[in-house]
Amino acid sequence: MTLRSLARLLVTATIGASWSCARDARTALVVYSPHGKDLLQFYEQAFEKTHPTVDVQWVDMGSQDVLDRLRSEKANPQADIWFGAPSETFARAAKEGLLEPYRPTWAAQVPDESHDPKDLWYGTYLTPEVIAYNSQIVPAAEAPKDWDDVLDSKWKGKIIIRDPVASGSMRAIFAAIIIREMKRTGGTSAGFDWLRRLDANTKEYVISPTMLYQKLGQREGTVSLYDMPDIETLRETTKYPIASQIPTSGTPLLVDGIAIVRGTKRAALAREFYEFVTTPQALRSAADKFVRMPARRDIPDDSLPYWIRQARAKIKPMPLDRQLLADSLDSWMKYWDAHVRNCCRAR
Repeated sequence: MTLRSLARLLVTATIGASWSCARDARTALVVYSPHGKDLLQFYEQAFEKTHPTVDVQWVDMGSQDVLDRLRSEKANPQADIWFGAPSETFARAAKEGLLEPYRPTWAAQVPDESHDPKDLWYGTYLTPEVIAYNSQIVPAAEAPKDWDDVLDSKWKGKIIIRDPVASGSMRAIFAAIIIREMKRTGGTSAGFDWLRRLDANTKEYVISPTMLYQKLGQREGTVSLYDMPDIETLRETTKYPIASQIPTSGTPLLVDGIAIVRGTKRAALAREFYEFVTTPQALRSAADKFVRMPARRDIPDDSLPYWIRQARAKIKPMPLDRQLLADSLDSWMKYWDAHVRNCCRAR
């Protein structure tokens, strides 16, 4: 090696080491979220651009997985912000003392049902649950129009379901059906019978959204139940022939939330991130780029995409007893896992 080559190598190594040290010197902000890589990377880059001394480190996992992880880390919190999960999941976390109170500057812009009364979490997005299907195999006219339609025997062995134990969206759908049947019959038996009939038509329970999208798009299944933003984002950003149907009788309209993790050592920075991702501009970006419906009421409809205005006209929110969900959802899912999963499933 010549002296000139050696000199170049030493300069390159020095620059690389300096850059690495500069990165290591940044303050880490850890975000637990089920919102997916694309949305999280977008906000990571935007926040770091205005906060160059901060390193946003997000961990993408299911809503229930976030809750379980916060429970296990309660004595030594590793996350600063929890960004995304149905309000019922946040309510359980609040009850267990896992969240830090914070009243955002825009608190008056969401209704009472979209935030915790003690300011432990606030709503960011509204998430309708839908019926999804492969539009190359299933014509729109023949697609299931309502929840009970997916129980038809013609869908036997054709339904792909995201594992509901880890998924906030699927837990919400299952819970909404149980509550609907409780109002009709006075007990939970009819709701679990409905889920057994769904199990009979189900080909597979998959462990991640990515597997759900792939199997639905690649014709390994033709019908699914999931949340509208993820399905519509998939349709717009990939070549998968996916379409969705808002159930005609009503659908769970989930309030998706955000909260600061109790015990964080970076509370001030967590509050900055909290405010950053919930400004009108940030929420409009989420609507435009990631098919998210804002929960704030002060964002004019005409500034939002057409799909949001169209969806709002079609959605009939299913009534959900939030206290009942907070008290019962975990036990319902344990019962489903032990007594319904794979009891009647198509082989």
